[in-house]
Amino acid sequence: MSSSYSLKLAGIVRESIVDGPGIRFTVFCQGCPHNCPYCHNPETHDFSGGFLCNIDRLMDEIDKDPLLAGITFSGGEPFCQAEAFGHMAKRVKERDLSLTVFSGYTYERLMEMAVEDEHIRRLLELTDILIDGPFINELKDLTLQFRGSSNQRIIDMNKTKAAGRIVLWK
Repeated sequence: MSSSYSLKLAGIVRESIVDGPGIRFTVFCQGCPHNCPYCHNPETHDFSGGFLCNIDRLMDEIDKDPLLAGITFSGGEPFCQAEAFGHMAKRVKERDLSLTVFSGYTYERLMEMAVEDEHIRRLLELTDILIDGPFINELKDLTLQFRGSSNQRIIDMNKTKAAGRIVLWK
């Protein structure tokens, strides 16, 4: 299946163990409206930076690695490119890979945005783990798994959808 969708990227990490459970292919998008002070990826904030990459090219790279447990969308802010990331997410799920998405928005704010934006709704529906909330330097904690500050949550989206309330991952 060929895709005409491209993403504005800051870069990729082919095999990461810090961006979600298992070995993950991590896609860092370019552009972020949050501009969190002391952000781990400040070079991803500028919407005019980065480079365009076709989803087909990313999927070809993913298909080459049988060790992958899943894919992670990080940033930048993936929900600023929800349409293209939603198309990629669908292809990720077709391969039975898990999908983790980092967002500076809270789950509650994303749900509000999803009411009026079908692309945000679709990306949320395809997400297995959502790591939400802005990085807050005063709450920085280097002992936390997969996140930088204690306000950020690791949300099990499948259990959350089933329960109708936020269910944290493990």
